[in-house]
Amino acid sequence: MKPRNLHTKIFLDSGIPTETQEMLQLLTFLDGQTTNPSLMAKNPVLSGKKFSKSELYDTYQKIATEISGLLPQGSVSLEVYADKDTSYEVMLEEGRKLNQWIPNAHIKLPITKVGLQVARTLVDEGVNVNMTLCFTQDQAAAVYQATTGAKRGQVYVSPFIGRLEDIGFSGMSLVFNIEQMYREEGDGHVMILAASIRSLEHLMLCLSRNIDIITAGSGVYKRWADQGCIVPDATYQHISDREAIPYTKDLLQNPSVDIQHNLTDTGLQRFADDWNNLLTL
Repeated sequence: MKPRNLHTKIFLDSGIPTETQEMLQLLTFLDGQTTNPSLMAKNPVLSGKKFSKSELYDTYQKIATEISGLLPQGSVSLEVYADKDTSYEVMLEEGRKLNQWIPNAHIKLPITKVGLQVARTLVDEGVNVNMTLCFTQDQAAAVYQATTGAKRGQVYVSPFIGRLEDIGFSGMSLVFNIEQMYREEGDGHVMILAASIRSLEHLMLCLSRNIDIITAGSGVYKRWADQGCIVPDATYQHISDREAIPYTKDLLQNPSVDIQHNLTDTGLQRFADDWNNLLTL
């Protein structure tokens, strides 16, 4: 049963519908699901096989439709194919195509110059977007600036906790910095979707701060269920051995925020490589 004091939406990070079913049985609820090319590549329907481009997209659509049917009231994030050379026109066309597949899509776009331009166009067309591979407060500010006028719930920003921790920084401090920035300086139209959650401690810290949304793999939720799906209060603490990222004031009104980050670049390439590995030459 969903905890009464739970104010954070719970998403599953997976490209496998049977995992969706398993988590619905375990938790009795899910508010949505996030997918990406790497997660899709792990689906048994795709894993270890090669497809033509049309076959791959047909299979992706079938998987997305199945997940959407399991979560008809939730959100399902579908990621566009993009690498560093993908043009605005190509990314926009793919975003529009993916959005037609299911009625509850959030289209995942990278936080790059082109990705933000596409987000502006899609938001103006009424499409929901999830801006992914966020590793800095500046990037989160750029998402806010690029999507002004959107309705709350139409735009997500996905800071990646675990990948920052891999290089020695506290991913949770970034999430908290973005939450503070949006709360103190923003209008509430961008929702935070904490991603790359790898531990129960990450999950508990997000729950204790009522972060808008979290997405995690099934293993994290199994550990949470083993703890009785406890929702800690604001006094919950976990001491991290990673370096905290300092907070920067007044970024939302700064037109010259820096969106470049090496982890965004490498993450984009990793997703592209995993997708391309499924294609026939």
